[in-house]
Amino acid sequence: MPKNKRPAPRTSNNTREPDTDAQARLMADMALEIAEREDEAAQGGEQAEALASLVRKAIRKKHDEVLYEAIELARYTDPLACRLLRARVEEEAATLRIRRDDGPEYEIDAFLVPLFVRSQGGLDARETFQDEAAFGALASSFQDHGLDSKGAKVVLLQHAYDLAEIDHIAYGTLHQMLREAAASLMDKKLQPAPTIEASMRGWTGEPVAPDETALELRFLLGFSLKRADDPFYRVPRDEAGSDAYFAARMERYRAWTEAVAPLVARVLAREPERLEVNFLYQDLFYGAKEQGVAELATLGVLAEAKRLLAAKDLAPDAVHAAVAPLDMGEHVVLRANLYALDGGQPWGSVEKPVDLAADLSAEVDELCDALLSLGLEGVSIAAGFSADGHAEGAEPYHPV
Repeated sequence: MPKNKRPAPRTSNNTREPDTDAQARLMADMALEIAEREDEAAQGGEQAEALASLVRKAIRKKHDEVLYEAIELARYTDPLACRLLRARVEEEAATLRIRRDDGPEYEIDAFLVPLFVRSQGGLDARETFQDEAAFGALASSFQDHGLDSKGAKVVLLQHAYDLAEIDHIAYGTLHQMLREAAASLMDKKLQPAPTIEASMRGWTGEPVAPDETALELRFLLGFSLKRADDPFYRVPRDEAGSDAYFAARMERYRAWTEAVAPLVARVLAREPERLEVNFLYQDLFYGAKEQGVAELATLGVLAEAKRLLAAKDLAPDAVHAAVAPLDMGEHVVLRANLYALDGGQPWGSVEKPVDLAADLSAEVDELCDALLSLGLEGVSIAAGFSADGHAEGAEPYHPV
């Protein structure tokens, strides 16, 4: 009687899950090693490319939990390492390079235009993107005004995302959206885009009363496909040339915002004249998102400061502010105490949470500039505050 053969191992369509903790730790350690190198050229060497390769692989396989955990580990290890790792992850998630057969290499990126919209009664999602002519002109304006190359293909989605919708788009999700957009743009015909469609989840938040003034943050999301060697996007290597390149683009962007503000209002409301649209700078997906979140937090601080001044019946030019960072353990808070010019204890204070990995000096400068915009007599930067609220080690802040 023949012996039974050992059965062949069964194959499975389920790929083995990565060791999330180990992969996250490896990425965080690599980022720390790169950050500790003082030579900028060394920071872009083999170790940096190895880290980029790991990041790309995780994004491609939608192992978002590995990426988020790696960034979180780096946040509590070293601020520079965290910023370096997060920048790499965000750039890789928002860009994709494609080469078909022996053809040229293309790059597609996902960009956002953050908008603050002030209106009476707030925005109504049912009214948005009803003006087809305005949307068509807006979509073509990126190339018409020199924000993208004439040789590029730019598509703008017919949806204004709120922050909750943007927050819901994970790294792997955004990369899949890039693939779907690239398929349609390169094949010159619409292809199924289920991930893009699913990203338009609908706005959250309470409705605004008709007689109430609202200030709402929205994002326009688009994709830009271009040849990887398109000279339009080539940034000069020298510092002077690089500065001139970005300064020229900023001027074109300012001109663009002035030209398209009426178009944006028309695609957001049936009565565009009731809207006031303010633009933040267009950037890759995560950079623009960060701008919007930071500006929203700053506006909240300023609104609270205005309420404090009004409650005390104080004119802004009769008040001095002192700003100091406070270590709260898992995060940092920037506190601004408001004082009468004749001294004494603070009239009140406002606070702005700051990420542990943030550039603290830049965050302090940004808050000081914002407070000065209220018309305060002046702002100082302090090392901290005493138990009774007096600023310790305060030095006057001078805007750059």
